[in-house]
Amino acid sequence: MANMAPKKNEMPVQAPEVRNKNFSEVALGYTKEQAVDEAQRCLNCKNKPCVSGCPVSIDIPEFVEKVAQGDFEAAYEVIYRQSSLPAVCGRVCPQERQCESKCVRGIKGEPVAIGRLERFVADWHMANEHEKSKSANLQNGKKVAVIGSGPSGLTCAGDLAKMGYSVTIFEALHTAGGVLVYGIPEFRLPKDIVKREIENLKSLGVEIVTNAVIGKTLTVDELFEAGFEAVFIGSGAGLPRFMNIPGESLNGVYSANEFLTRTNLMKAYKEDSQTPIMHAKRVAVVGGGNVAMDAARCAKRLGAEDVYIVYRRSMDEMPARREEVEHAEEEGIIFKTLNNPVEILGNEQNFVNGIKCVRMELGEPDESGRRSPVEIKDSEYVLDVDAVIMSIGTSPNPLIRSTTEGLDTDRRGCIITKDESGLTSRAGVYAGGDAVTGAATVILAMGAGKSSAKAIDEYLKNK
Repeated sequence: MANMAPKKNEMPVQAPEVRNKNFSEVALGYTKEQAVDEAQRCLNCKNKPCVSGCPVSIDIPEFVEKVAQGDFEAAYEVIYRQSSLPAVCGRVCPQERQCESKCVRGIKGEPVAIGRLERFVADWHMANEHEKSKSANLQNGKKVAVIGSGPSGLTCAGDLAKMGYSVTIFEALHTAGGVLVYGIPEFRLPKDIVKREIENLKSLGVEIVTNAVIGKTLTVDELFEAGFEAVFIGSGAGLPRFMNIPGESLNGVYSANEFLTRTNLMKAYKEDSQTPIMHAKRVAVVGGGNVAMDAARCAKRLGAEDVYIVYRRSMDEMPARREEVEHAEEEGIIFKTLNNPVEILGNEQNFVNGIKCVRMELGEPDESGRRSPVEIKDSEYVLDVDAVIMSIGTSPNPLIRSTTEGLDTDRRGCIITKDESGLTSRAGVYAGGDAVTGAATVILAMGAGKSSAKAIDEYLKNK
């Protein structure tokens, strides 16, 4: 009989006053009993509306039913049929806007905690199953190159390996994982989890070459000359944007990408870290997305006394996940909404010593449907800070497009694809994830990688 409790099982978490001083994972995960109890809230709808909200089409009712029965490994097998990164997705996917938003239980209460159950199942598998993933089919002799080892690249590579292709991933950094290792903090996504998911892909026969900057070390044309019959570009969007206001070149001004890379990938929070990073006392983070929340929460953990989120719209328009905003508030992050920076101030040594802001109010909706912020006259003031982190978006690095002849891109530098398959203007070259859409979510990038893997398989079979 279904559990008709109107609310989800609460996720156990570290206390805010404890976690804002360490980089250990905030959410502690369900127990077996909590997972089974939560899974029993599922009505197992015949038309499966939740699946329509999943970019990689996991059979959610089937895996949840297995959890309800206590068969956690069978639940993992259901998820793994469609997702190569279940432990990652269970932690960072915005389920509240995707699968859970379609859940029937959400009409008169809270939806089933699909994301938390996915995380539980993946963690249970890692803790209890020691055999490597089932080997891929015998290789068919065809080689595919994947550029970038972020969510889209890993997904595309995993699916192609399962189909029998010889897949090589080329990663620019010294560690595989893309945004999963350099962008998302340890307290949201432990790097050991990412490492184990990548090892799982390697067991399928996927080769990963690090320190390989495509467009410099090798070009796309040289990949074809080396015998690869198709190429997938999943290089992400790692080029930071700035506001072009006075003072952005001062010492103590970071892009969120740089700040998070130093913190997450280079472990700046460890005492013996060789990575230089300013341990500021008062930090302003400009922006309102998930990356801004990550940067602010990292700054707090690095010892900042006061950390401000400076965002030009209101809390209702903030694009970050509600859970991340709530966690940030609990940890002492101060939200300065309806405020917009106009200048970063410096001292005689060219270090930041303040940020000049103006207050805003909401006007008419813009093209995205959000109400446009309008400056309030004579509302300037100075916020006393000694570091500023810019988190206002990113765009794709121009290196690949500038070295690949015939690859069409738009005005933002994003690669143009012809359809959902990810096919570009170059025959045999596919693209997906943030390199195509600009900065988006992990699960949408995975969905793009999955679609391109299917299209590459059809292309090479018909070639």
